[in-house]
Amino acid sequence: MIKVLVVEDEPGIAFALESDLQTEGYSVVLVTDGAEASRRARAEQFDLILLDVMLPSMDGFEVCRELRHAGVTTPILMLTSKAQEAEKILGLDMGADDYVTKPFNPRELRARIRSHLRRSSMDAGEKDRVTDKELYCFGDFELDLARMELRRVGDVVATTSTEFKLLAAFLRNTGRVMTREKLLDEVWGREITVTDRVIDNYIVSLRRKIEKDPSEPRHLHSVRGVGYRFDA
Repeated sequence: MIKVLVVEDEPGIAFALESDLQTEGYSVVLVTDGAEASRRARAEQFDLILLDVMLPSMDGFEVCRELRHAGVTTPILMLTSKAQEAEKILGLDMGADDYVTKPFNPRELRARIRSHLRRSSMDAGEKDRVTDKELYCFGDFELDLARMELRRVGDVVATTSTEFKLLAAFLRNTGRVMTREKLLDEVWGREITVTDRVIDNYIVSLRRKIEKDPSEPRHLHSVRGVGYRFDA
């Protein structure tokens, strides 16, 4: 049974999420405290985490950052009532895979959950099938599909699952211009709605991790009016 960690301190929303997800057939663990969420997510195996931003003891951004630093790669969907772009970017920078703004449409949330679970399952299948040749090198970096790791001079660079998939898509198409529509197909899938701004935010986050000077990228270039191109 798919196991979902729901981190939400508002009783009404927490109850609704728990009930809705259980109706969908998921096993739900509900916690209302940021520190407890971090502890449970590091101690137990979950298939997906729904993480509110405003929490007691430790906010959702801190929880997300702590989990990623601890090597937890479980997909994280952040729930926030803050619609400001800066808040969304911060969540992505901390390692979140996606975000949903309150009040959210339950059908949309369920669709996003299914999409991330499906892609997580596909990633696991890919990991079992790849060979030692599935290694891409550029600059001081190497992307190891077999180990699902990005390394810089041997040291692992923390990435979200979405960042990893995005970089893998670029490396599989080195030198080719990738439109946002193509990136959407390869990384997110057409079944969920992702705006151009979200894709651009991930590009910004990825540049911070792989470029010496993100303002003058060596690898990940913008192609005005079209999309992006990766040069090794």
